[in-house]
Amino acid sequence: MSPLNASVPAPAPAVAAGPADPTSKEAVRERVLAHRDELLALSRRIHAHPEVAFEEHRAAKWCAELLREHGYSVEPGTAGLPTAFSASTGSGPVTVAIVCEYDALPGLGHACGHNLIAAAGLGAALGLAPHADRLGLTVRVIGAPAEERGAGKALLLDGGAFDGVDAAMMVHPCPVEVADFHSFALGTLSVRYTGRAAHPSLNPHEGRNAADALTVAQVALGLLRQQLPPQWRVHGITTAAGTAPNLIPDSATAEYEIRTSAAEDLAALRERVEDCFRAGALATGCEVELTRPEPDYLDFRSDTGLLALWRANAAAAGRPEPVESGPFACTDMGNVSHAVPSIHPVLDITGGSCGPHEAAFVEAAVSPQADRAILEGAVALAWTAADFAAAPRG
Repeated sequence: MSPLNASVPAPAPAVAAGPADPTSKEAVRERVLAHRDELLALSRRIHAHPEVAFEEHRAAKWCAELLREHGYSVEPGTAGLPTAFSASTGSGPVTVAIVCEYDALPGLGHACGHNLIAAAGLGAALGLAPHADRLGLTVRVIGAPAEERGAGKALLLDGGAFDGVDAAMMVHPCPVEVADFHSFALGTLSVRYTGRAAHPSLNPHEGRNAADALTVAQVALGLLRQQLPPQWRVHGITTAAGTAPNLIPDSATAEYEIRTSAAEDLAALRERVEDCFRAGALATGCEVELTRPEPDYLDFRSDTGLLALWRANAAAAGRPEPVESGPFACTDMGNVSHAVPSIHPVLDITGGSCGPHEAAFVEAAVSPQADRAILEGAVALAWTAADFAAAPRG
């Protein structure tokens, strides 16, 4: 794991290109559509068996099996992650990584539509497979676990899964169509207060109330928010704060997240937030332990050359006209975009009626609109990879 908040060099920009041969691109589209039934069945299978971060054993296996069946060489357990995999085909000079996610949300299932991401990614991969050498491509499919919690792609990046990759790409379902996706940078914080238990009427003066420490910190955070820049966010939950009202609690815990529009600002926000939690300990005489449970998620930065190719290919594949949007989510694909030229377009499957992490999005993820997004997204991804490989290089 790389140091948290480490500065990551910006990737070299991808080369802008004209389109690949139209005949080759039509052949790729035909191959994607030839796998239509397999892709939609995979989406529904993953959707019906949701698995949370680092537990996606079935989803990873099903994706790997389908790729292997159609000629990909598959290596499971990439970067030491049991539910990750890397698959490849072709021997062209240009390596494009197609990234697949398949983890679900605890208690909500596939309310973020990662079943769709996996199916669209595999669709692009299967469409390119028979034509990879002719297109000058080495196609690498990266099965990436733990996007919702755990920063799986950050771990894969550190483990070398993206070494030698010239461009990386994926699509994500959403309530709106956005080509130039922007995300927040995200940091996580686990908080544990340790105090001293006592009876609230017999000997309260001997207690050190850990729940009070957390209350003081939450008041401080509420006051802090009025001084934060508009794109900075602080939010979290209390996970424990005592077990009975007739016992001064000696332990309290919380999980918090911080978000900024740029990764470079995370350290400054983290320092101010941690000071609020230290204030709770100081005010109540408790001790506080602050830990980071996972790597930071960096903000996503689209590559302009790849983005231009995607826009043209998405339109040709039948996708709606995209809109512009500021950051509205976080993704560990942001970490990849800081190291490799990348795109992460989002595909509208609800028309704004509901969004990710809502219960209604679970059904939307297997709707006819989702099926359309899988196939059109797969075609547009594959065409973008083909156009990228056709770019002149020095």
